[in-house]
Order: sequence, then C-alpha cells, then structure tokens
Amino acid sequence: MATLPATPPAPSRSLLPLLAAVMAGFVAGAVILLSLGERPVAIGFVAAGILAAGVLLASRRLFQTVEVPETVIDWSVAHALAAASNDALAVTDRAGRLVCANDRYEVLFAGFPTPPDLPIGEIANSRLTEAGHAAWRDGEARTAGIQVFGAPVTVRVARVGEDTLVWRFIGVQALDLATQVETLLSGQTGDRMGAAGIMLAMITPEGRIRSANRVFRARATGNAEAQVEGRDFARLMATDASGRVRFERDGAAGLPIRILQIPFLDGEDAPMLVAALDEEPQTLAGSAVGGSAAAHVRSLIALLPAGMALIDRDGRFVHMNDAFVRAARINMANPPLYPGDLVVREDKSALADTVRRFAGSSAQSAEMTVRFTDAPEEPVALTIAAARGLGDAAVLISLKDSGEEGKLKRQVAQAIKMQAVGQLAGGVAHDFNNILTAIIGHCDLMMSRHSPGDSDYDDIQQIRANSNRAASLTRQLLAFSRQQTLRPQVLQLPDVISEVSNLLKRLLGETVHLEVRHGRNLGPVRADPGQLEQVVVNLVVNARDAMLTKSERGGGTVTIETAAVAASQVRQMDDDFLPVGDYTSLRIADTGAGIPADILGKIFEPFFTTKEKGKGTGLGLSTVYGIIKQSGGFIFAGNQPSGGAEFVIYLPVHTATEATIAKLPAPTKERSLDTWGTGTILVVEDNDMVRAIAERALTRQGYTVLTAENGEAALELLDQVERPELLISDVVMPSMDGPTMARHVRERYPDLPILFMSGYAEEQLRRSIDLHNVAFLPKPFSVQQLAEAARDVLAPK
Repeated sequence: MATLPATPPAPSRSLLPLLAAVMAGFVAGAVILLSLGERPVAIGFVAAGILAAGVLLASRRLFQTVEVPETVIDWSVAHALAAASNDALAVTDRAGRLVCANDRYEVLFAGFPTPPDLPIGEIANSRLTEAGHAAWRDGEARTAGIQVFGAPVTVRVARVGEDTLVWRFIGVQALDLATQVETLLSGQTGDRMGAAGIMLAMITPEGRIRSANRVFRARATGNAEAQVEGRDFARLMATDASGRVRFERDGAAGLPIRILQIPFLDGEDAPMLVAALDEEPQTLAGSAVGGSAAAHVRSLIALLPAGMALIDRDGRFVHMNDAFVRAARINMANPPLYPGDLVVREDKSALADTVRRFAGSSAQSAEMTVRFTDAPEEPVALTIAAARGLGDAAVLISLKDSGEEGKLKRQVAQAIKMQAVGQLAGGVAHDFNNILTAIIGHCDLMMSRHSPGDSDYDDIQQIRANSNRAASLTRQLLAFSRQQTLRPQVLQLPDVISEVSNLLKRLLGETVHLEVRHGRNLGPVRADPGQLEQVVVNLVVNARDAMLTKSERGGGTVTIETAAVAASQVRQMDDDFLPVGDYTSLRIADTGAGIPADILGKIFEPFFTTKEKGKGTGLGLSTVYGIIKQSGGFIFAGNQPSGGAEFVIYLPVHTATEATIAKLPAPTKERSLDTWGTGTILVVEDNDMVRAIAERALTRQGYTVLTAENGEAALELLDQVERPELLISDVVMPSMDGPTMARHVRERYPDLPILFMSGYAEEQLRRSIDLHNVAFLPKPFSVQQLAEAARDVLAPK
C-alpha cells in the first residue's frame, strides 16, 4: 500500500502521536473488516489503537515538560493486510486527498488518482461522488455496475472515524484477464498456437497492439522478436479489391488471412483479442488446423468471462465454456445438441437460420435477441460470428451473463407497470366516485320523500346499499394506486394486532393456530389503524387459504411477529430498496407450501391470483402493497427455509410531528345532529351531477348556494357577488384546479373557510396545497355527510 504525502492542519504538535495511534488503529481495523471480513481481528486492531492512544495521553500528562517528537503514521500493517485483498483499496481524508492505496489500485488506475477523479468517465465519477457524500453522511455507501475499463465494478465506501474514507473496488479481478491473456500470448501457449498456424494479438480500443505472439510478429514485421506494442493494427494489414485481407508486408502475393475478433471483456473501452488465420485451401477445408489448435482455442475461450460456444457446420454444439453454461442455465447432465434446444419455440427457426447462414458465409458478426426456455420473460442478446478455420467449428456464439442486470431490469419494468396500472386505477376510481356521489345523493333525496313501509323505500334503500358496496371497491382501487384517503395516527403495532386478534381467530377457525410474538423497544409508527388492520386480515386470510391448499383438512400455524429494526441492522442487510433508517417490522408467516418461484415476482400485481376461478379478485395483495407504500413503508415477500410463505413489512419509526391539513372534527356523542344553517356557499365542481346534488342538498339545509363549473368561472362569479361564508370546491378540475383557485380566493378573502371534496386522496391534496383553515371531504359522500361537513367548517372555533 503506497502512502501519499498530505499536510492536514494539526491543532497541536503534542497531539500528533495520539492522533497517529488512533488513525492507524481505525484504518487498519477498517481495512481488515472490508478486505478480509475478519470482525474479531478488526476489533482487536481498533482496541490496540485506542490503548496506544491512552498510553500516549497518560504519558503526555505525566511528563508535560518533555518535548514529544512529531510522529508519522505507520501504514505498514494496513499495507500488509490490504495486499492480501483481491480488491483495489484506497483511503482519502476529509479534505478529499488520497492518503494511501494498495498495489492493485495503482495497477488498475495506472497510478494514484484520487477518488472520485478517476480515469473512468464523467458518469462513473459522478456516481462515486454521490457515494462519497452518502458515506460521510450515513457511515457507509454502495454503488454497483460502474464500468471500469469495460468491466462492471461494485464500489463500497466506508467512513472510518470522523476524517477518513476507505474506498473498496470489488470485481476488478476480471480486469486481470487482460494481463493473463497478455502473458499467454507472450509465453509458451502463444508459441504452441503459433505452431498450429494461429496468429494472435490483443489490441486496445483505439486499435493499437498491446501484445502479440511470436508468429504474429514474424508475419507482420519479418522478425519474431520485433516490438509491435503500440503500433496501429490496421496499418499492418492491407485489403485487395476482392475484400480479402493480407499482411501489408506480404504484399499482393501473400496468403489471404481471416480475422476473428474475440471480445473477452464487455464495454467499448475493453481490449479485444484478434486471431489471424491463413485462408489456404486446406485451411478452408479444415485440415490445416488440427485438433491440437482447436484445443488451444477452446482453452483460450474457457478463460474468458463472456459466455461463448462453438457450433459446427451442421449447427451442433462443439464446445461451450463455463460462462455460457451458467448464462444459458444448461444442465450438463443432459446437454443440448443444438442452440435451438435452448430457446422458446418461437425463436428456434430464426436462430437456426442465422447459424446456418453464418456457417456458410464470410459475414463478420451480427446480434439477435432470443428467449431461453428456462426464463421466457428475459430476452437475451446473442452475438453470432463466422468462425471458419477452427477445425470443426464454423460459428461462434457469445452471450453475456446478465443475471443481476436482468433482475434489475425486471424490477424496473415491474415498477413502471405497477405505476401505470396504479394511475389507471386511480383515474377509474375517481370517475366512479363522482358517479357514486350522484347516485347516493339522489337516493338520499328520494328517501327524504318516502317513509319506511312505502313500496319504493326498500328499492331505494337497496340501490343505496349497492352503491356503498361499489364505493368500497373504489377504495380498494385507490388503495392499490396509493391514492386513498388515510387518517394516519401515531400508534404502536402491538395495539393494532390486539384490536384485530379476536377477528383473526374467528377467520382462522379451530384447525389453524395463531401465534403472536412482540419484540421489545418497538418504536411508534404513523399510519391509518383501520388500513393496517385490513393489511393484517388480508395476509392472515391468504395464509389460511395457502395452508388449506396444502392440506384438504386445513391446519397449521400462522405467526405474527413484531420487532424493532435499527439502522445498523438495515445497513447490514445491504438491500438496494430499503433505505437506511430505524423501522418497526411486522412479520406474518405460515406453514403452508410457500410461494412458487415463478410467481413470487407477480403476487403484488393487480388482478393476479392463484385461486380458482370465481374465488379471488386478485386485488388483495395489491391493496396491501398500496396501503404499505402510501404509509411510507416497505413490504417483502419470500419463503422460509423450513417451508411456508412469509411477508415482512417495515414501517419507519415516527420521530417528528408532521404538518397536516386540517381535518374535519371527529364525531362525538355530544355533537348536535342539527345540520340547518344560513349564509351563502359557493360550490365549484366540474361534474354536472355532483354539482347539482351539492346545490340541492345545501339548499334544503337553508343555505344560499352559488355554483360554478371550474376555477376560472368561480373567480369571475366572485367579482359579481358579495363575499360568501364558505367555498366548497373539487380538487381536480379542467382549466384551473381547486388549489390554484383557492390561492387566488385567499388573496382576496384571507380568512374564507374552504372545504375541498375529491375522489382522489387527501395525501395528494396535502402535497399540492399549503393553505390554513382547509378541510377535506372524500367522495363519494351522502347528503347528510355534506351537510355535516358544511356545518362543522362554519361552526365558530
């Protein structure tokens, strides 16, 4: 590990030994923990640093008259430990200066550039900068998929003490392949392949030669010992009118050669391995390159991290390396004969035709996308190139093992799909809420003219009951789309479980046992207790059904657990989707058959269900997902090692009071049932039916009602009439929405009470308006609810 000079300001010369001991102990411990993963040894080094600091501090107090010489930090222990790591390590101070780095870091970046100013591109350095800021703030940060010279690298940054960052570059071992291949070319392997007539060179992305075997040097320059490093590869070649390639030195009388490109690292900045083969008649027939040369080629391909396979002229597999086997999920106990055996039926003919075309032509390469039978939902890009002159092989197929990348793409696609469906569901629910408001309102008006026992009264009551059932369905849609109206409270999860435990026991029946276990020191959470109860009930009922599916007689155990999850535990989880913070977790598990792997990623999708037709809507888990996400939490589904499914919910611990929009006062027993009132109310609603219902309902209660169809019309109306006592407005309207109109009205009448009504969520309203003295009435509402809301807003405070 190289130690670089730095001149940080020192508060006192006498404190330098103390600071040096503490710094050496902390950094050595951090290097051990990050590179070797030995936690006890790391703790030992940190303790030794603290002990040394204590001894120095005691000595300074006992012998204050003795001048202590300035001490230089000894990095030798950290050097020895970091040298054993396969990762590139570097340490920077608070001022952003590079303090030290190991040899692998020096080789990787050709020196000692300071993170995040590395020669890897602006985008990658920008991500490193964000990771550094996060590490200073949170103590640790991680960023994956950074392209370093063509290879994906994961970078972990950890803060050590208060003034040091340790940078760890994981996955740089793949970059060593270039050095390994370079060694192979210049060694005996290169000579053996040269004896078989295979000329090899490794070139940089700029087209300059980095290394070559002896036979290539001899053909290109006439001297097997000549230096070709740094020379332009293209300038050593010449092309005739027929498109055939020859060495420039051989002239027109030289033998034509075939150029085979082998990309052994991904990325545009990665080096390229090039094989040159003589196009002699016997070579084209396959006799010049014997089995020995083909074996060397296979050995070379086996070293490469990219998945590669050789195909013969009949379209059968000749050879495939380990990376290809892993990426294609091949069972070597029953290996495939043809590439078409790996892909779905729709892609078989296209892949076979492409392989056949390249086997009989001189085309260089092409790409195509296929889907493997083991993962039909994951398209895979194949690169197909002609490879004549390599014995039985005629075609080279390469693919990239993009398991993590494909997983991330599927997660992003799932998130986009859920968002799109959520927006659709929210819009549908909003429109239905307007319609249901009109239906319920008209029912209320009709029921006021009919008394119980009337022949029409029961029919009206039935219409109203069904309308309320439809309203509950729209609430489910809004819950899925995270746009429902919540009434959040600061509460404890055990209290919610206790409230619903009796209902759960009745739902589970006598054959299913319910176990409830609560952890200690649980932090409070802020959520809607009614919605959390719905979450628990849905998950428990699903668990009961899963165990009934496993056994026709039912039976089993449902476990509900709560626990406190500290930020340090979340950091150790290293989950990309769970932000670091303090949480209270809720775990619901069963002893059923578990969730099949092929549907685990779909269970939160709307309308997806594994139940029999007519026994499930597919909205249960999607509603649970929506409620948890709207409450600021996270939910994860999985299977237990012992069998059975489990759902784990993380709700952030509530630590601060949040500003909320004024809500309607909670109903109390002492509140008057009289809804009669006086004064002028301005109703702004773009839906004609809802506007008409609101006008008739409020007029029946004694109010003078003015109406407008949008915000602009309401402002024009206010110019012509006196100040109203109350403004009732829809939130989402064309032309000018309710919050924008309310701001203009408040400029004219600062103390005017406002009642918003909407089929969307109050949470959406809270983010779009910051006015005081604002109340909210969710749709659909009844005539009585509208009258009570107007009365409560106008009531003297």
